[in-house]
Amino acid sequence: MKQTSTQPKPISQAPATARQAQIAEIVRDQGHAKVDDLATQFSVSTQTIRKDINAMCEKGLLRRVHGGVELSPTTADHYDLRRVLNFSVKREIGQAAAALIPNEATVAVSIGTTPELVVASLGQHHGLHLFTNNLQVAMTAHRFEGAEITIPGGRLRQAEADIVGPSAVAFFDSYRFDIGLFGVAAVSPDGALLDLSEEDVHSREAISRNAETRILVLDSSKFTRKAHACSGHITDVEHVVCNSRPPEALCAMLDAAGVNLVICNEAPQ
Repeated sequence: MKQTSTQPKPISQAPATARQAQIAEIVRDQGHAKVDDLATQFSVSTQTIRKDINAMCEKGLLRRVHGGVELSPTTADHYDLRRVLNFSVKREIGQAAAALIPNEATVAVSIGTTPELVVASLGQHHGLHLFTNNLQVAMTAHRFEGAEITIPGGRLRQAEADIVGPSAVAFFDSYRFDIGLFGVAAVSPDGALLDLSEEDVHSREAISRNAETRILVLDSSKFTRKAHACSGHITDVEHVVCNSRPPEALCAMLDAAGVNLVICNEAPQ
C-alpha cells in the first residue's frame, strides 16, 4: 500500500471554506492542532488561521485549548462538522454522481452531506424536480433556475435539519421518481447498508422502492464505520459512486450483480 505523509503539503491562498475543511480534517486526524503549525501548513498568517478557527468555534465545530484547537467533544455527529470533513472528496463524488442525472429528471434525495453535495453540482441542469426531506438540500436547490423543490411536512430533526418519521415515509411513497439518490452511514463487509437510526432506514427504503434508478453515494470512510440499523444491500442499486475502490469482496459483489461502480477520477476500464 502506498504510504502518504502525515503532514499535508502547504496550500497557498486556499479559499476559506476549503481551508476550514482541511483544518477540520487535520484536527480530526491529529487530535489537536497548534495555530502556528496551521499557519505554516497553509502558508498564511496566524491572524488568518485564527479567523478560520474563530468561525469554526462559533459554529461549535472546534474548541480552543492551550496553544491551539481540538474537536468539540459534543459535535462528533454534528451536521456542520460532517459537512466540512472530507469536503473535497465528497465534492468529487457529488460531481461524478451529478453526471449520472439527466436534465428534467424527477429526483428523490435523502438526508446526508454527500447527497447534499451531489445536489450542489446540479446547478447547470434544467427542468429538475427534486423531492427531499433534507432541508439543506432544499435550500441548496432553491437557487437553481427553473428547478421545482418539494418537501414533506412533519417533525424537524434539528441536529440534521431534516424531516423524519412516518410523514417522510408517506411523502416518498406518494410519488414515483426517475432517480433515487441516497447515502448511508456505513457499509458492512458483507455489503449490508447501515444507518444510525431506524427513521433514516425507513426514509431510505421509501426512496429506493419508488425510484426507477437508484444511486448510492459513498466516501471510503463508510467501509470502516459502524452503524446498527440495517436494511438493504450494496447490490440493490444501479449505480455506486465512491472516491476510491471499495474492498475487493464488495467489488466482486457489485460486478456479479451488474452494478455500475463509478470511482472519481478513475478512467473507465
